[in-house]
Amino acid sequence: MVNNNEVTIKVNKLGKAYRINLKENRHQNFVNAVADILIRPLKNYQRISSFKNVSADSTGENIFWANRHISFEVYEGEVLGIIGKNGAGKTTLLKMLSRITDPTEGSIEIFGRVASLLEVGTGFNIELTGRENIFLNGTILGLSKKEIEERFDSIVEFSGIKKFLDTAVKKYSSGMKVRLAFAVAAHLEPDILIIDEVLAVGDAEFQKKCLGKMRDVTANEGRTVLFISHDMAAIKNLCTRAILLQEGSIVYEGLPGDVVDYYLNNNIAIRQNGADLLTRKRTRGDGRFIATGYSILDDKKRTIKITESGKNTIIAINYEVREAGPEPVVLLIIKNNLEQTVFTCLSRNSYHDVMKLKKAGTIYCEIPGLPLQPGEYSVDIILKYGYDFTDAVESAFTLTVEKGDFFGTGKINDDMVNGLFVYHRWRIE
Repeated sequence: MVNNNEVTIKVNKLGKAYRINLKENRHQNFVNAVADILIRPLKNYQRISSFKNVSADSTGENIFWANRHISFEVYEGEVLGIIGKNGAGKTTLLKMLSRITDPTEGSIEIFGRVASLLEVGTGFNIELTGRENIFLNGTILGLSKKEIEERFDSIVEFSGIKKFLDTAVKKYSSGMKVRLAFAVAAHLEPDILIIDEVLAVGDAEFQKKCLGKMRDVTANEGRTVLFISHDMAAIKNLCTRAILLQEGSIVYEGLPGDVVDYYLNNNIAIRQNGADLLTRKRTRGDGRFIATGYSILDDKKRTIKITESGKNTIIAINYEVREAGPEPVVLLIIKNNLEQTVFTCLSRNSYHDVMKLKKAGTIYCEIPGLPLQPGEYSVDIILKYGYDFTDAVESAFTLTVEKGDFFGTGKINDDMVNGLFVYHRWRIE
């Protein structure tokens, strides 16, 4: 139950600006970080004062505002979901709330101890073992050795990495780091838990386990959670309130269902014609191997705008090679209207040779018997050399699917339930 009388976080006119192509004083940042770690356990109330490395009225091509004019309050026991496209300023906001970076303008008031899970491995000393990191994190949060020991078994059991507890964290996989980090953050009983999209690194079973724990710490323990996710279903089901960020500012705030619907209905990037991808913003990648356009084709390679369930469908990706590299890889991520991944197409798994690319050309991905229900789906295009990102265009285009012939049976798929449908046969003996 949310106690509307107890404010745990108060943000007022918050902004974060960066000087582009200018070096920061790394020594000063290190000194501040060490001092903050030493002082933080002594504080139940924290205030981040205005920080003016970049003046609030600064403009020009060398100044980039990652966040601007952000104000909101969060109450005890509330789960606040934060959504928006990549580059909207979500992670920067959480880093300011977690005191990883200082704001340029505005103020933050936080009442209580904060535990953050923002990036894989955040808060860990990779040279220490998992066991040692549990005690280190507990100490930073201000807990005594006895208090940490009381929670130790629960942390280990939840994380599921008991076998590797005395192994140095630097030898952990990304999934193992996330498991331990979430277990530590959730079980050391912070007043406020801040979680970025990092949970997406874990497997589906562990994600479900984490969401259940988040419900438990809010409903039963009255703790506050701030949660960033691209999983709109999780935002709707878990959060009590949500805010939508766009270009660093809040553009919509309200009940999770309303905010998600507003986001999806106004997500211009998903619905615009993305045939020319050169004008699109690259979200990741070094630009050596890029996507320049796309088209959707039927099995006779005729361009189509709408495909049908169960029909053979081809997605053609136009590309340009600006610098050659080893093992070109193409990944297509197909998402539903809640931005949940429905399935992926990965050339590394299904292409039987190393792609031999020209300076420019087209790569075709054939999907026999498209297994999608009628509706609209967004498609991310990701290009790599090996495991290095060269280009990533989020929601590059929309794939519109209508009812169709069920795998050549002559029957329309009217009675299908939600989810994928697959080719199958029935037999009676």
